[in-house]
Amino acid sequence: MIKYEGVALSYQDKNVLKGVDLEIQSGEFIVLVGPSGSGKTTLLKMLNRLLEPSDGNIYREGKRIKDFDERALRLSTGYVLQQIALFPNLTVAENIALIPKMKGWTAEAIRLRTEELLARVGLPAEVYATRMPSELSGGEQQRVGIVRAMIGEPEVLLMDEPFSALDAISRKQLQILIKELHQEFGMTTIFVTHDTDEALLLGDRIAVLEAGQIRQFATPKVILEEPATDFVADLFGGAAYA
Repeated sequence: MIKYEGVALSYQDKNVLKGVDLEIQSGEFIVLVGPSGSGKTTLLKMLNRLLEPSDGNIYREGKRIKDFDERALRLSTGYVLQQIALFPNLTVAENIALIPKMKGWTAEAIRLRTEELLARVGLPAEVYATRMPSELSGGEQQRVGIVRAMIGEPEVLLMDEPFSALDAISRKQLQILIKELHQEFGMTTIFVTHDTDEALLLGDRIAVLEAGQIRQFATPKVILEEPATDFVADLFGGAAYA
Protein backbone atom coordinates (compact mmCIF):
# COMPACT_ATOMS: atom_id res chain seq x y z
CA MET A 1 0.00 0.00 0.00
CA ILE A 2 1.07 3.58 -0.73
CA LYS A 3 -0.09 6.32 1.60
CA TYR A 4 0.28 10.09 1.31
CA GLU A 5 -0.29 11.71 4.69
CA GLY A 6 -0.58 15.50 4.85
CA VAL A 7 1.83 15.87 1.92
CA ALA A 8 2.61 19.46 0.92
CA LEU A 9 5.17 21.13 -1.29
CA SER A 10 5.95 24.84 -1.49
CA TYR A 11 8.30 26.76 -3.76
CA GLN A 12 8.96 30.18 -2.30
CA ASP A 13 5.43 31.67 -2.05
CA LYS A 14 3.73 29.06 -4.25
CA ASN A 15 1.92 26.06 -2.79
CA VAL A 16 2.23 23.24 -5.32
CA LEU A 17 0.57 20.66 -3.05
CA LYS A 18 -1.60 21.41 -0.05
CA GLY A 19 -1.97 18.73 2.60
CA VAL A 20 -2.69 15.77 0.29
CA ASP A 21 -4.03 12.57 1.88
CA LEU A 22 -4.27 9.56 -0.43
CA GLU A 23 -4.21 5.78 0.00
CA ILE A 24 -3.45 3.44 -2.90
CA GLN A 25 -3.95 -0.28 -2.45
CA SER A 26 -1.40 -2.81 -3.73
CA GLY A 27 -2.17 -3.83 -7.31
CA GLU A 28 -4.43 -0.88 -8.10
CA PHE A 29 -4.28 1.15 -11.29
CA ILE A 30 -4.62 4.75 -10.15
CA VAL A 31 -4.91 7.70 -12.51
CA LEU A 32 -4.02 11.25 -11.49
CA VAL A 33 -5.89 13.74 -13.67
CA GLY A 34 -6.26 17.50 -13.68
CA PRO A 35 -5.14 20.66 -15.47
CA SER A 36 -1.54 21.78 -15.87
CA GLY A 37 -0.08 22.93 -12.57
CA SER A 38 -2.52 20.96 -10.43
CA GLY A 39 0.22 18.82 -8.85
CA LYS A 40 -0.14 15.50 -10.71
CA THR A 41 3.47 15.01 -11.76
CA THR A 42 4.70 16.39 -8.43
CA LEU A 43 2.78 13.64 -6.59
CA LEU A 44 4.21 11.05 -8.96
CA LYS A 45 7.84 12.18 -8.67
CA MET A 46 7.68 12.04 -4.89
CA LEU A 47 7.21 8.26 -5.07
CA ASN A 48 10.78 7.71 -6.26
CA ARG A 49 12.16 10.75 -4.43
CA LEU A 50 12.83 12.90 -7.46
CA LEU A 51 11.01 15.50 -5.36
CA GLU A 52 10.77 15.68 -1.57
CA PRO A 53 7.72 17.03 0.28
CA SER A 54 8.16 20.14 2.37
CA ASP A 55 5.64 18.72 4.83
CA GLY A 56 3.94 15.39 5.54
CA ASN A 57 5.07 11.84 4.75
CA ILE A 58 4.67 9.20 2.08
CA TYR A 59 4.66 5.51 3.02
CA ARG A 60 5.20 2.31 1.07
CA GLU A 61 4.05 -0.80 2.90
CA GLY A 62 4.09 1.13 6.17
CA LYS A 63 7.63 2.49 5.82
CA ARG A 64 8.36 6.15 5.13
CA ILE A 65 9.80 6.64 1.66
CA LYS A 66 12.44 8.97 3.08
CA ASP A 67 13.74 6.01 5.14
CA PHE A 68 14.34 3.81 2.08
CA ASP A 69 17.76 3.51 0.52
CA GLU A 70 17.37 5.78 -2.50
CA ARG A 71 18.96 3.39 -4.99
CA ALA A 72 16.93 0.43 -3.75
CA LEU A 73 13.75 2.52 -3.90
CA ARG A 74 14.35 3.47 -7.51
CA LEU A 75 15.28 -0.06 -8.55
CA SER A 76 11.93 -1.22 -7.18
CA THR A 77 10.07 1.50 -9.09
CA GLY A 78 9.48 1.44 -12.84
CA TYR A 79 9.19 4.80 -14.58
CA VAL A 80 7.76 5.56 -18.03
CA LEU A 81 8.01 9.13 -19.30
CA GLN A 82 6.32 11.02 -22.10
CA GLN A 83 9.74 11.71 -23.63
CA ILE A 84 10.58 7.95 -23.62
CA ALA A 85 14.29 8.74 -23.14
CA LEU A 86 15.84 5.63 -24.68
CA PHE A 87 19.62 5.86 -24.89
CA PRO A 88 20.25 6.58 -28.60
CA ASN A 89 23.64 4.83 -28.66
CA LEU A 90 22.25 1.54 -27.28
CA THR A 91 20.20 -1.10 -29.08
CA VAL A 92 16.71 -2.00 -27.96
CA ALA A 93 18.02 -5.02 -26.04
CA GLU A 94 20.79 -2.98 -24.42
CA ASN A 95 18.32 -0.31 -23.29
CA ILE A 96 16.07 -2.95 -21.76
CA ALA A 97 18.98 -4.69 -19.99
CA LEU A 98 20.07 -1.67 -17.93
CA ILE A 99 18.00 -2.29 -14.77
CA PRO A 100 18.38 -6.09 -14.71
CA LYS A 101 22.16 -5.63 -14.95
CA MET A 102 22.05 -3.27 -11.96
CA LYS A 103 20.10 -5.95 -10.10
CA GLY A 104 22.73 -8.58 -10.89
CA TRP A 105 20.75 -10.74 -13.31
CA THR A 106 22.65 -13.17 -15.53
CA ALA A 107 22.95 -12.45 -19.23
CA GLU A 108 20.80 -15.49 -20.03
CA ALA A 109 18.03 -14.42 -17.64
CA ILE A 110 18.03 -10.95 -19.18
CA ARG A 111 17.88 -12.35 -22.71
CA LEU A 112 15.00 -14.71 -21.97
CA ARG A 113 12.96 -12.08 -20.14
CA THR A 114 13.65 -9.49 -22.84
CA GLU A 115 12.44 -11.87 -25.54
CA GLU A 116 9.31 -12.70 -23.52
CA LEU A 117 8.35 -9.08 -22.86
CA LEU A 118 9.16 -7.81 -26.35
CA ALA A 119 6.88 -10.50 -27.75
CA ARG A 120 4.21 -9.46 -25.25
CA VAL A 121 4.22 -5.87 -26.52
CA GLY A 122 4.22 -6.91 -30.18
CA LEU A 123 7.91 -6.35 -30.93
CA PRO A 124 9.48 -9.79 -31.61
CA ALA A 125 13.08 -9.89 -30.43
CA GLU A 126 14.39 -11.45 -33.63
CA VAL A 127 13.27 -8.28 -35.45
CA TYR A 128 13.67 -5.54 -32.86
CA ALA A 129 16.33 -6.51 -30.28
CA THR A 130 19.27 -5.23 -32.33
CA ARG A 131 17.60 -2.10 -33.68
CA MET A 132 18.60 1.37 -32.58
CA PRO A 133 15.98 3.77 -31.14
CA SER A 134 16.28 5.96 -34.25
CA GLU A 135 14.96 3.05 -36.31
CA LEU A 136 11.71 2.87 -34.34
CA SER A 137 8.45 4.79 -34.58
CA GLY A 138 7.26 6.77 -31.58
CA GLY A 139 4.82 4.03 -30.62
CA GLU A 140 7.52 1.37 -30.91
CA GLN A 141 9.89 3.43 -28.78
CA GLN A 142 7.25 3.77 -26.08
CA ARG A 143 6.63 0.01 -26.13
CA VAL A 144 10.36 -0.47 -25.53
CA GLY A 145 10.14 2.10 -22.73
CA ILE A 146 7.36 0.09 -21.10
CA VAL A 147 9.38 -3.12 -21.34
CA ARG A 148 12.42 -1.36 -19.87
CA ALA A 149 10.32 -0.13 -16.94
CA MET A 150 8.73 -3.53 -16.32
CA ILE A 151 11.57 -5.99 -16.85
CA GLY A 152 13.05 -5.49 -13.39
CA GLU A 153 9.72 -6.60 -11.86
CA PRO A 154 9.12 -3.35 -9.96
CA GLU A 155 6.64 -3.21 -7.12
CA VAL A 156 5.36 0.15 -8.38
CA LEU A 157 5.07 1.43 -11.95
CA LEU A 158 4.95 5.21 -12.50
CA MET A 159 3.70 6.55 -15.85
CA ASP A 160 3.89 10.29 -16.53
CA GLU A 161 1.69 11.14 -19.55
CA PRO A 162 3.38 8.32 -21.48
CA PHE A 163 1.10 8.41 -24.53
CA SER A 164 0.36 12.11 -24.94
CA ALA A 165 2.92 12.68 -27.72
CA LEU A 166 1.72 9.75 -29.85
CA ASP A 167 -0.73 9.67 -32.73
CA ALA A 168 -4.30 8.63 -31.94
CA ILE A 169 -3.95 5.06 -33.24
CA SER A 170 -0.72 4.34 -31.34
CA ARG A 171 -2.19 5.93 -28.24
CA LYS A 172 -5.30 3.74 -28.30
CA GLN A 173 -3.21 0.61 -28.91
CA LEU A 174 -0.94 1.40 -25.97
CA GLN A 175 -3.84 2.23 -23.65
CA ILE A 176 -5.26 -1.22 -24.30
CA LEU A 177 -1.82 -2.81 -23.95
CA ILE A 178 -0.97 -1.20 -20.62
CA LYS A 179 -4.35 -2.19 -19.17
CA GLU A 180 -3.75 -5.79 -20.27
CA LEU A 181 -0.23 -5.76 -18.83
CA HIS A 182 -1.52 -4.40 -15.54
CA GLN A 183 -4.12 -7.15 -15.32
CA GLU A 184 -1.47 -9.74 -16.20
CA PHE A 185 1.33 -8.62 -13.86
CA GLY A 186 -0.62 -6.81 -11.14
CA MET A 187 1.91 -4.03 -10.46
CA THR A 188 0.65 -1.07 -8.49
CA THR A 189 0.43 1.56 -11.23
CA ILE A 190 0.13 5.34 -10.93
CA PHE A 191 -0.60 7.05 -14.24
CA VAL A 192 -0.65 10.81 -14.91
CA THR A 193 -2.78 12.29 -17.70
CA HIS A 194 -4.62 15.43 -18.79
CA ASP A 195 -7.06 13.29 -20.78
CA THR A 196 -10.31 12.47 -18.96
CA ASP A 197 -11.26 9.78 -21.49
CA GLU A 198 -7.92 8.09 -20.87
CA ALA A 199 -8.45 8.35 -17.12
CA LEU A 200 -11.88 6.74 -17.36
CA LEU A 201 -10.60 3.94 -19.58
CA LEU A 202 -7.59 3.01 -17.46
CA GLY A 203 -8.22 3.81 -13.84
CA ASP A 204 -9.53 1.48 -11.16
CA ARG A 205 -9.84 4.77 -9.25
CA ILE A 206 -9.16 8.34 -10.34
CA ALA A 207 -7.73 11.16 -8.24
CA VAL A 208 -8.93 14.50 -9.60
CA LEU A 209 -6.54 17.33 -8.75
CA GLU A 210 -7.04 21.08 -8.80
CA ALA A 211 -4.66 23.70 -7.41
CA GLY A 212 -2.59 21.19 -5.45
CA GLN A 213 -5.52 19.44 -3.79
CA ILE A 214 -7.48 16.27 -4.48
CA ARG A 215 -11.08 17.22 -5.19
CA GLN A 216 -12.31 13.64 -5.58
CA PHE A 217 -10.83 10.15 -5.41
CA ALA A 218 -13.24 7.50 -6.62
CA THR A 219 -14.06 4.96 -9.30
CA PRO A 220 -14.84 6.20 -12.83
CA LYS A 221 -18.52 5.36 -12.31
CA VAL A 222 -18.79 7.40 -9.11
CA ILE A 223 -16.95 10.37 -10.59
CA LEU A 224 -19.32 10.45 -13.55
CA GLU A 225 -22.51 9.86 -11.59
CA GLU A 226 -21.66 11.64 -8.33
CA PRO A 227 -19.06 14.37 -8.97
CA ALA A 228 -17.94 15.87 -5.67
CA THR A 229 -17.58 19.45 -6.91
CA ASP A 230 -18.55 21.63 -9.86
CA PHE A 231 -14.92 21.46 -11.00
CA VAL A 232 -15.06 17.65 -11.22
CA ALA A 233 -18.41 17.77 -13.01
CA ASP A 234 -17.10 20.31 -15.53
CA LEU A 235 -13.84 18.43 -16.09
CA PHE A 236 -15.59 15.16 -16.95
CA GLY A 237 -18.60 16.68 -18.62
CA GLY A 238 -17.40 15.93 -22.11
CA ALA A 239 -15.95 12.51 -21.38
CA ALA A 240 -17.45 9.37 -22.88
CA TYR A 241 -17.44 6.35 -20.59
CA ALA A 242 -18.36 2.84 -21.71
